[in-house]
Amino acid sequence: MSHLSFLIRRIRLLVRGVLVDRDHPPFAHLSSIEDPEEFVWAILPHAARSFSVSILLLPEKSARVAAVGYLYARMLDTYEDLSLSWAEARTSLAGFADRYGAGRPGAAPPAPTPADPDARDRVHLLLLERYQVVDEVFLELSIEDQQRVTRLVQDMASAMSDASTIFERQGGVLDNQQQVLDYCRGVIGLPALFAMDLLVDNGSGEHASDALEVSELIQLANITRDVEKDLQRGVAYHPALKPHLGSDGDGEVAVVVASARRDLMSLAIKRVRSFRRLLEAVDLPRLSAARVAAVLMMLFTERHYGAYSEIAEAPRLIRPRRVTMMMLKSLPAAFSPRWADRILIRVEEDLLAAA
Repeated sequence: MSHLSFLIRRIRLLVRGVLVDRDHPPFAHLSSIEDPEEFVWAILPHAARSFSVSILLLPEKSARVAAVGYLYARMLDTYEDLSLSWAEARTSLAGFADRYGAGRPGAAPPAPTPADPDARDRVHLLLLERYQVVDEVFLELSIEDQQRVTRLVQDMASAMSDASTIFERQGGVLDNQQQVLDYCRGVIGLPALFAMDLLVDNGSGEHASDALEVSELIQLANITRDVEKDLQRGVAYHPALKPHLGSDGDGEVAVVVASARRDLMSLAIKRVRSFRRLLEAVDLPRLSAARVAAVLMMLFTERHYGAYSEIAEAPRLIRPRRVTMMMLKSLPAAFSPRWADRILIRVEEDLLAAA
């Protein structure tokens, strides 16, 4: 694809990503798309949500590799989240990782069959069922990038399998902060290092510590969002929630849920300074869409914690902003590192004040 055609497609996809209704995915349309690359970009906003816009703002080559890597990572998450047992999840994770070798990836394990999937679960299952379409885009990548994606999948599958063993041994709960942080690093930390490797030569090794702290900040946003949903499926990331596994988080349990959510948010927000340190260390060129992607990701993270601060009975943060407003606020960062720095400092100060 030419740079011009990708630029035109990028603009169209960014507009579509802003307007997409993630609560009501177009299942029939997503199921009918035959062109592999069109499918990847069409399902990305539903599978990646806030990450999708940031991926689209990366340089063309990096955007395509990041999209494929993220969708494979999402497939691993689907095995982990929706399998009917810990053992089934581990078998599926290992099977998915083992399908990579020389040439075309092999068959993936069957998709999980949860009893009552919601719309978000259903779109993730659809993605997994159409893994071979994503494989076609994977095969168009350079050998070097295929190897990057393969390492990401295999390392994530191993980390998720280890976490699954801990969950099972401890009755469905991660019972201390270090276990939670280790889990975050396995789920988002490895993709963060993968993204660093795409953008910076040897960057992932030198700045790994900050990249992993950023991953903790972002994955804890997902964890604090899904506390009630995870409880219902018998999973918790805070020891106080263990007696309430299987509940819906309402009634008297809501008080415990709010306290646990507040603790997890505080743990996350303490890591907020790592984001700006990482962006400074990357040393992007003066004109860089990747800087816009980074600022936008930080604003999405702030937006999340702002939305959940009230139900966590924590100090109220910003009111959630519209995606269009956040994009407009991020755009000057493309040519102004000072603008990006100003936004990141403001977000740091607001979040740390609340924590």
